[in-house]
Amino acid sequence: MKKKIFLVSGIIAVVFLSYLVLSVVSTNTDMATAAKKTYNSTLYVAGMGGHYAKVDVTIDPNNDKDPIKVKNLDRITIGDKKTHPTHDARIDSNDSTVMFWSTYVVDPKGKMHVGKSDLKTGNVIKDVALDPDPRAPGKKPPLYCASGQSKDNYLPIFMGVEGFVDIFDKKNLDHKKRMFISDLGFKAGTYQFLHGVNSNDHKTFVLAINETKEGKGTGKIDFVLVDLPALEKGEWKVITKASHTGIGGKTITFRGYFSNDNKLIFQSVGDRIWVLDAKTLKMVDEKMVDGQVHDAQATPDNKYVVMTVRQATDGCDADGKAIAGKTITDGTVQMYDVDGKKVFGNQVSVCQACHKGMGLGDKSAVLCGIDSVYSKK
Repeated sequence: MKKKIFLVSGIIAVVFLSYLVLSVVSTNTDMATAAKKTYNSTLYVAGMGGHYAKVDVTIDPNNDKDPIKVKNLDRITIGDKKTHPTHDARIDSNDSTVMFWSTYVVDPKGKMHVGKSDLKTGNVIKDVALDPDPRAPGKKPPLYCASGQSKDNYLPIFMGVEGFVDIFDKKNLDHKKRMFISDLGFKAGTYQFLHGVNSNDHKTFVLAINETKEGKGTGKIDFVLVDLPALEKGEWKVITKASHTGIGGKTITFRGYFSNDNKLIFQSVGDRIWVLDAKTLKMVDEKMVDGQVHDAQATPDNKYVVMTVRQATDGCDADGKAIAGKTITDGTVQMYDVDGKKVFGNQVSVCQACHKGMGLGDKSAVLCGIDSVYSKK
């Protein structure tokens, strides 16, 4: 009997010790997996002053309150506020040191501009001046805003009416084709603010068209997924369509991105962000955002999205003191958690700090599109 008791006690002890070991290993594993990856990136944010904010940031999702830290703030200039106000940032998928861009207003000579810049030097490589199309005179903004690309071509999108997608050769910026969305059944007067972007495998291209009624936005957005190689050849080949609805006058699509694995589309929608299935265009998630969202780009692993947000803030004098009753627009960035399906963290200014230093703290900083280069370390 004593031997049996001793044997049973020994088994219990072994089981208990094993439990403790497994518990410790499990706890350590949980602690290890709880630490989320930190990212280092340079963001290029388009602005109406004829330049891009060049923002070196660290993104730490472990910091739920302040995940974005600005390490350095600079700018890339393509012109001045009269000739080159821009909404468009599109880094070449073949060469991360080259960025394509297009302008949002005509210059004093009535020309639209499409160009590309060297991100290493900040110098403009080429600037092409274009006459507005007779079907889209463009005497007043908006002109180009969103854009896409393929391996060989850059595709800026005319935001106004009539809306179209232009196709430029990346090497020399020769204009190859102009594709009007009226050929898809969207007639002038029925929509406003055309946007779109390519999938990262260069197989598809999504268009976002804001419907109107009596000249006002209804909050209903039409999405059309087309074949990109066919578009480059001058053919609209529709894959699928969908419509989603928000609030008239507030829910307005601007720029967006496919996830890097081409499974989702992250779409800025003014008062909110939409996440769509990239094949069916069905809604995956919808979250409201404080301010007005103008672009949304995923981190390389698709776990998080950096959004550009226009936000009202207090204007300030040359000493940085708030001016009573003076409200201006600041350009900020904020995070969205893809798996957690939540907007999180404080919005971080990428414009006003520089404006203050230039004595422009009482002037609005109007941002729009974003593109980025992430460190591989």
